[in-house]
Amino acid sequence: MSHYYRLVVSCPDQVGIVARVSGFIAQQGGSITEASQHSDLQTGRFFMRYEILADSLGMSVETLRSAFEPIAQEFSMQWALMDTQKRRRVILMVSRESHCLVDLLYRWQAGELDCDIAGVISNHEDMRSIAEWYGIPYHHVPVDPNNKEASFAQVQELIDNARADCIVLARYMQILPPSLCERYAGQVINIHHSFLPSFAGAKPYHQAYERGVKLIGATCHYVTEELDAGPIIEQDIHRVSHCHTPTDLVRFGRDVEKAVLARGLRWHLEDRVLIHGNKTVVFS
Repeated sequence: MSHYYRLVVSCPDQVGIVARVSGFIAQQGGSITEASQHSDLQTGRFFMRYEILADSLGMSVETLRSAFEPIAQEFSMQWALMDTQKRRRVILMVSRESHCLVDLLYRWQAGELDCDIAGVISNHEDMRSIAEWYGIPYHHVPVDPNNKEASFAQVQELIDNARADCIVLARYMQILPPSLCERYAGQVINIHHSFLPSFAGAKPYHQAYERGVKLIGATCHYVTEELDAGPIIEQDIHRVSHCHTPTDLVRFGRDVEKAVLARGLRWHLEDRVLIHGNKTVVFS
């Protein structure tokens, strides 16, 4: 597998950013294999993602970071430079619905997700055999409605001990406390079984059925303190009609959910998602 450095940038827009960054990489002998840029005319913000063939540079990612720092300061950049040889460590969290967990584990084993699955955390025992079949550590952390703080302190300890870079709520039917949302801001990905912002909260398919919608969907988004309102990464839909029951909507929805979550996680792992406020730029 080829070895790349990924440069992602967000900064105030102005003339010359692309030329300056591309020229810098060329001066180092670097080969840009993928380049994406976007100028937001409403906010005056510029976004960039470059993939650079590491072997063409002949220097470590640390050396390249140091060399790029003056340019970052010149353009007031928020930026990061990643080495693709350093695989992200992902924690999956799940309750009793298996479809998203099974799909992610299959894709991971098939090599579709470039990461290490560091463990599965669940508030139930139901998914233990699935996780262990894949050789993934399984942690059962019951959530006591009368003492959720203790449960989530244990969850935080498990995540920290796993040195996780990303937490995926793969139908984890508990609300994370604000402290966890803040601690892992931009690192927690959720799949909501609705086309947000419609039908937030519990039983969205049943809400959609009662409303008589003709399209249902699913939303992959980052988790924030405000329930089901974080920056959206990916969405998709499935057409339904008056003939379909709530059970049909749930069945259709499962297929949409797992596909949307897999795409969202993949783009996150590939540094294709840049957060700006409560919106995202996704170089998919």
